Amino acid sequence: MLQYILRRTAVGLLMLLALTVLIFTLLRLTPGDPIDAYVNPSVPISASDLEMLRTRLGLDRPLPVQYFAWLGAALMGDFGYSIQYNGEGVLPLVLSRIGPTILLMFSGLVIAVVVGISTGIFAAVRRNKLADLSLSTAAFVGISSPAFLTALLGLYVFAVNLRWVPAGGMLTPGAPFSVGDLLAHLILPATLLSIGHGALIMRYMRSSLLEVLSQDYVRTARAKGVREFWVIVKHAVRNALLPVITLIGSTIGIAIGGAIFIESVFDWPGMGLLMVNAVVRRDYPVIMCATLLTGACVILVNLLTDIAYAAVDPRIKVA
Repeated sequence: MLQYILRRTAVGLLMLLALTVLIFTLLRLTPGDPIDAYVNPSVPISASDLEMLRTRLGLDRPLPVQYFAWLGAALMGDFGYSIQYNGEGVLPLVLSRIGPTILLMFSGLVIAVVVGISTGIFAAVRRNKLADLSLSTAAFVGISSPAFLTALLGLYVFAVNLRWVPAGGMLTPGAPFSVGDLLAHLILPATLLSIGHGALIMRYMRSSLLEVLSQDYVRTARAKGVREFWVIVKHAVRNALLPVITLIGSTIGIAIGGAIFIESVFDWPGMGLLMVNAVVRRDYPVIMCATLLTGACVILVNLLTDIAYAAVDPRIKVA
């Protein structure tokens, strides 16, 4: 297992390196001059001053030289300074946004896992009955609904029309901090973020459990007189969870994409909103740092998922 973890970690580091090359190259290939992001269009600047600024920022050097200069500084923890936040350090800025994003994603994934697994089990047990058909239809709708459309509809219905929850932000401006206020702002975006993932988990759980329930050892347990509840809970659900665990790990990357839309719609002060603003304002240092940390999180979660998969099923041997 230790060799497997070390090997996967090495592969993950190579993937991160390839990700930085890809993002750095794509940013430089986007239309426009990177120097424009550093210049206030309302303030006139001479061509000599512009060229001096380009030289100071290293934008006059070849692209590979620029990349390795950035990579060397990044390895030392220096990701540069943000353009849109008046020269604030990029790393402290990005790290300050990780907490709200983790809170939103964790809450959404917890809701998705709990609701998805429980409804998947219920649908499998009530196969081809009204409850199963209703849940399956709802799951197909949830899977087919884009995150931005779900976010806008949820905001319009529950925040604007019904006014059950606040329309945006993480806390009420000017009000003292309270857990109740935080939960009031969190419940709607977290629930909307969980819809697609919960629906997908429900379909996987239902399909996997139906397959397990048809196995010989399940029929043997029933023949021995074991109560149906314990047949499902003790014998079937654990084995049915194996593909679901893999799915949960793989949805982390998808959840990050969904969080970008959710944070933009609800003005949630996380990394998603930060990245959107950075792309709009061509804040290259912030984009590079946020992308690197996001990729590292996805790779780490996938590694933990593989370890959890092996822990759940002792029959699995790590090659």
